[in-house]
Amino acid sequence: MIIPHSGWTRKSAQAVHDLPLMDLLFRAQTVHRENFDPNKVQTSKLLSIKTGGCAEDCAYCSQSARNGSTLPASKLIEVQRVLAEAKKAKDGGATRFCMGAAWREPKSRDMPALVAMVEGVKAMGMETCMTLGMLDDTQVVQLRDAGLDYYNHNIDTSERYYSEVITTRTFSDRIDTMNRVQEAGIKVCSGGILGMGEHTGDRIDMLLTLANMTPPPDSVPINMLMPQADTPLAEAEPIDPIDFVRIIATARILMPKSYVRLSAGRSDMSDEMQAMCFFAGANSIFVGETLLTAENPEEDTDSILFAKLGLQAETAEEHNRTEAAE
Repeated sequence: MIIPHSGWTRKSAQAVHDLPLMDLLFRAQTVHRENFDPNKVQTSKLLSIKTGGCAEDCAYCSQSARNGSTLPASKLIEVQRVLAEAKKAKDGGATRFCMGAAWREPKSRDMPALVAMVEGVKAMGMETCMTLGMLDDTQVVQLRDAGLDYYNHNIDTSERYYSEVITTRTFSDRIDTMNRVQEAGIKVCSGGILGMGEHTGDRIDMLLTLANMTPPPDSVPINMLMPQADTPLAEAEPIDPIDFVRIIATARILMPKSYVRLSAGRSDMSDEMQAMCFFAGANSIFVGETLLTAENPEEDTDSILFAKLGLQAETAEEHNRTEAAE
């Protein structure tokens, strides 16, 4: 359940965020080393299993049918195609396979295929993750019993700013689904998007919501907005790189045992910016050329960057040992 935690308040989190940058980075790296191998990065692969035609109006999303996007809608793809992609991801070194569908919530007729996808990926020895929008109690149990490890349900931004970005659902709708997921014993993956016109305080409040979950999310993806054509945020001003790094470092300090994922937007980041993010405590990335519909650095690019920084992809065995130690 998401219950207020006395350890972090807005005042204390703001004080962390506002530290001189060198002090903030030193503290974040110290916390990171206390909980993780600083030279290992967990890698995940994300596959869109149903693209476009979503009934939600998320202002950042090219898959919405309501905000001006012209991306065509597709049907839920075949189970065997998903499993073939999962095998390629595993052969490429990914330890987690994430499956995302563009809709408000799955229908009952979708569940048998979704369950088969989870079971098939799980049988390969990979961690399974899905992002399917809102879930009811029955759907959560079906996915848990199929072996789903993680459920991604980003809160996107602060509760205050949420209605400026999305009007077809509420912030509390997101919280309700995360509560169901946690109560069923599935791990939560939840984070947000920076650069949507929010204030610094909104970014800190977003992290506070996550940090005050009991327990906090196991994975916290931090996305940098990649403005998509034909969406309300197509002309959004880019976030300052140092401001972005500050949020990564603050997330690491507020959620010391969570994997902090450097997610969408990496294709627009310099090597130097990514290096600062890894130093600030980011220790998870998506690999592959696309994230649902957004560009992502190719695997060769990531390999070159990892070699420059002396980083290595975390193996499944290393990941399991880290989780067992928590």
